[in-house]
This record gives sequence, C-alpha cells and structure tokens, in this order.
Amino acid sequence: MKQPPSDLLSSVPTSTSTSYVPLAERLRPQSLGEVIGQQHLLGPGMPLRLAFESGRPHSCILWGPPGVGKTTIARLMAKAFDAHFITISAVLGGVKEIREAVDQAEAVRHGLHPQPTILFVDEVHRFNKSQQDAFLPHVESGLFTFIGATTENPSFEVNSALLSRAQVYVLKAFEEADSRQLIERAHTLALQHLVFDDGAIDTLAGYADGDARRLLNLLEQSATAAQASGVTRIDSLFLQKALTLNARRFDKGGDHFYDQISALHKSVRGSNPDAALYWLCRMLDGGADARYLSRRVVRMAWEDIGLADPRALQIANDAAATYERLGSPEGELALAQAVIYLAVAPKSNAGYLAYKQAKAFIEKDRSREVPVHLRNAPTKLMQELGHGKAYRYAHDEPEAYVAGESYLPEGMAAPGWYQPVPRGLELKIADKLAHLRRLDEAAGSD
Repeated sequence: MKQPPSDLLSSVPTSTSTSYVPLAERLRPQSLGEVIGQQHLLGPGMPLRLAFESGRPHSCILWGPPGVGKTTIARLMAKAFDAHFITISAVLGGVKEIREAVDQAEAVRHGLHPQPTILFVDEVHRFNKSQQDAFLPHVESGLFTFIGATTENPSFEVNSALLSRAQVYVLKAFEEADSRQLIERAHTLALQHLVFDDGAIDTLAGYADGDARRLLNLLEQSATAAQASGVTRIDSLFLQKALTLNARRFDKGGDHFYDQISALHKSVRGSNPDAALYWLCRMLDGGADARYLSRRVVRMAWEDIGLADPRALQIANDAAATYERLGSPEGELALAQAVIYLAVAPKSNAGYLAYKQAKAFIEKDRSREVPVHLRNAPTKLMQELGHGKAYRYAHDEPEAYVAGESYLPEGMAAPGWYQPVPRGLELKIADKLAHLRRLDEAAGSD
C-alpha cells in the first residue's frame, strides 16, 4: 500500500504513546484535507468547503447515517474558526447540560481571551421540543453557533423554528472506494505489520456497510485476533473465523427503513424481479421483520396488481401464511417467490384508484337515501311503505343482468370510478362491462 503524506503521519499519535486510544480516534482527521468521503459537500466549490473558506461559521444540521464524519466535521469547523468547542449528547444530556453549555459560552465570550463558541449537539433528534427550543434565543443572539448531528430526517425530528435557523447538510454512507482508502490509511499508520489480501478488504468493507467507525473497529478487532493467533497475513477466511461479523446496518424505524421499503414496492410496481429480490433480501439481511414485509407484499398485490391477476393476491396471502408456519429462514423463500410473481404479473391500480375516488366522494358528499326498490323489506309495514317494490331479481333476468336498472342513490350520476386497464384479466373485465353498458343502452331505447 502507498505511503501517506508526511504531514498526515505527523498528525497521528504513535501507537506506543496512545496504545489505549481506539483506532477510530487515533485516525480522526486533523484537517479538512484528511477527511475521506463526503466530496459532494467538501470537494472544491462544494457547500461545506465554501462554508469553511468563508471565515464565518453558521448554524447547521449534519444529517446522515452513523460513522460518516458528523462529529469530525463539527470539530474541524471549530478548529477552522478558532472557536471554543462544546459538545452535548442528547442521549445522555438534558436541560441541566444545556444550561451549563450556555454558561460556559457566556464565560468564554466575556473572558480574558474571548472566542466564538460552537455548540455541537449529537443525536439532536433525541431532545424534545422544549429542549430544542432552549437553543433558539442563544442562536439568535449569536452566543454560539449551533451544530446538530442526527441520523433521523430533520424535517420530522427537529423543531421547525430551529430548523429554519440552520442549514441542513446531508452526509452519505461511505462508498466502497472510501472504505478502501480508509483501510489503506489505517494500514499505513497503525497496522503496518499486517497484510490484508483483497478478499479480506472486500469482507471488511462489506460488513462495515458504509460506516467508517465500524470499519475501523473491525480492523482493530482483526489486529487483536491476528496477534492472539500469531498470524500476520489476514484473508477473508481468517476474518470469518476470528470476528463476529454482524448483519449490515439497518434502520428498523427511520428514513433508511422506509426508503428501502419504498424501493422494494417500486421495483415490484416497475416489473423488475431482480431489483425486487435485491431489496427484499437486503432488508431481511439487515434484520427487518419478515412479518412486516409479508404484510407489505400483500398490500402491493392489492394496490398495484389488483384484478389484472387475482392469483397474485392469493400467492401473496399464501406466502404470508407460509412464513407464519415456517418462520425464518425457510419461510423467507415463500416471500421471495411471491415478490418475483408480483413483479412479473400484469399491473393495474384501477381498483386502488376507484376506491380512493369513492372514498373522497363520500367524505365530501351529503348522506343520500337508499332507493326504495333497493331497501330491505322484512316486515309487513316496510312492504306497505314500498320497500323493495319493483326490485328485479338479477338471477331471473337474461344473462343474470337487470338491464337499465340503477343501483345508485336517486339523482346521482354514474361516477365511472372503476376503469379497468388493458392488461391481464382486466381486459376481459373491460369487455364484460362494455357489453353490460350496451344492454343498458338497449333497455333505455326500448
């Protein structure tokens, strides 16, 4: 592997003096140029780079998955602006810690050597509304520059008042090239005595799943295991035996979860079985609840296939029932085959659209009376009132259809909500409905 620049080497403490410091902390970038990844924000001419070069800090929210550099960027911002850096964890802190931070910022502002203050709040979405509101007057007065870090969508988790005063920067998970670059740096600076073959690098990068902190922790565990085993060459087989390689990162309740559900649903709707399988397996691999996925598969069948292929509805239900009986991993095969069938089935959202239109109409319309001829008449009084009078029994009519009959409330025009698509079984349904309309027209002319 290539040697790093001399200035990079000098910025990282030696292993003898900081053997107790985690590798992730020892390799934390000391300058903006050392940051790996996030080039859409930190590259030349990009938003965060320009913010650093402006010479004036501004409040911001750093939104992204774990281990992508949110804390590092906040620390580098404080360093770049020669600002006093205060950090609060919203997981552990509360109003007391917020007050202490405000007092500390006041003391720094009015001390012998006044400095601007950057207040970094990690996991800011964990603070409730009143706690987040406590920052507002101090952000507005300029007492400190607020930087919040969150793994959750700030649109939903950060108060709108605070959000309006902060620029949101979206950080991305590490790409494969970023992970390889980080492995190379760790090898050069701290793990020179080890040799990682290509298979080991692929394994480490894959199981880190875009999380730099996780990647460095895996590297550190690999080094410890290698030392204990007396080996210097690390391959994928050694890693499989020596490490507990956990499932990939998966957010079971946040944006990433719903993004992947969306990708699965849209892959089925888009008739791409390979993509649908990818997202299904990706979610199962990450620990998603297979029962939840089975419910979503049933929903897909009703929403996007509908009556174009009623077999899809049965297959989806059968797959859900099969999973209930077999569990994981055996039952996952049924879900996979259901997803494949749904992806290749003819698509129709005609029933879905008809339902939505009917529901919207009912919500706005007045309560219309049931036509007399359609009313139930179980008693003599009801019969005397005309309930059910002139009702024509469909099975007694030609083709079991009462041509020209109306089943809607009096005065309500036929809305035409259900419009079959020219695909699958709905082709025949459309033909049947067209034939019945012709019978209606003939009955009307008679």
